[in-house]
Amino acid sequence: MKKLSLAFAFLATLTLTSSAFAHFQMIYTPEAAMNKGGKIPLALVFTHPFEAGHTMDMGKPEQFFVVRSRGENTPKKINLLDTLKPMTWTSLTNSGAAWETQYSARGGDHIFCLVPDPYWEEGEKFFIKQNTKVMVNVGGEPGSWMEPVGLPTEIVPLAKPYDRWTGNVFQGRVLLNGTPVPNAEIEIEYLNHKPLLDKKAFAKEANVVAPQDAFILQTIFADQNGVFTFGIPRSGWWGFAALDLDPEYTHKGKKCSRDAVIWIKALDMK
Repeated sequence: MKKLSLAFAFLATLTLTSSAFAHFQMIYTPEAAMNKGGKIPLALVFTHPFEAGHTMDMGKPEQFFVVRSRGENTPKKINLLDTLKPMTWTSLTNSGAAWETQYSARGGDHIFCLVPDPYWEEGEKFFIKQNTKVMVNVGGEPGSWMEPVGLPTEIVPLAKPYDRWTGNVFQGRVLLNGTPVPNAEIEIEYLNHKPLLDKKAFAKEANVVAPQDAFILQTIFADQNGVFTFGIPRSGWWGFAALDLDPEYTHKGKKCSRDAVIWIKALDMK
């Protein structure tokens, strides 16, 4: 019985660890490549995207802004923090505090950037802080998608993040305070349940079924220059999270995993 109890305790620890590191900060909008400008919805949700699983309560973000660029014009940073409205987002298992807004997009690149309030992960006894980016292009006009925006932790794309066909690769460089992070650990999740913005919830139907748990949360590592490469097997939104890039970083005297997240969207060729 004692051995059995120890085994269950070990399995519970593994489950907590897997759950903690499967957290993904989302900035969701339906399209990454728009033909013309207009108002676009944005949902900020901290959740488990592949399983549409447990959604964590978000505090008020520290920063939320967009970097707008068009052609050779100097990129312009626009503060969107005051436009955020609190909402409740429903997953397949629970509901959690989240945020939403709308943005009027014009031609060129729009890099949406979030610095969230650190989240206390009770199971692991540390904070999680995932600085997150997503890019939307309007009209195919070039912009500054390949340039860092200056987040403390950041994934800078080396492949255009909104023109990927299924079967293309995506490359990114992981930065900490502007410096590449060698051998950074990258976790990858597919947005497997469609976000229903009108219902503030995930659709119950999954796009794919994972044959085994390892396929839910994939892991790769960057090279010595902080560069990683991923082949895109399916259309839709893919999230990349570089983990614990500043191991000495703390918040309120506790360890804080300082992560960097980027989302990209791939389309099928038809």
